Amino acid sequence: MLDLSLAIVHHLAIFALFSVLIVEIALVKRGMNRNTVITVVKVDLWYGILAAMILIVGFSRAVYAAKGWAYYSHNGFFWAKMATFVAIGLLSVPPTLKYLRWKRLPQSPSDDQLDGVRALLWIELGLFALLPIFAAAMARGYGEFPF
Repeated sequence: MLDLSLAIVHHLAIFALFSVLIVEIALVKRGMNRNTVITVVKVDLWYGILAAMILIVGFSRAVYAAKGWAYYSHNGFFWAKMATFVAIGLLSVPPTLKYLRWKRLPQSPSDDQLDGVRALLWIELGLFALLPIFAAAMARGYGEFPF
């Protein structure tokens, strides 16, 4: 039952994180006003909360659930998935910092600033597509290395 519960929470959190990223992409656009900046800051807080939850629950699954750490630690697709998730997380830092900076400014962000953040959000989304590919391969035993 622990394995099932952790899997459900993990997958729901991943879908929620994906949804939050889509909302950010929809909100961060040219002509964005101060009210939207405040909304994006709130939405982005959920991005961080969900990312932390995914890491905690995901590592709990890897250590305590059905297959165990020995299975995951020797799988290249597991490590590719982890590296991709870390890359997405690192790419999310500059937008978060910009949102917080924009919130303190009396004026709306410039179109050039918005374009730069949107580019990072789209790169995150592109990398996000790799996660289920790596997860599916890993779950089926592909990518196992012997040491």
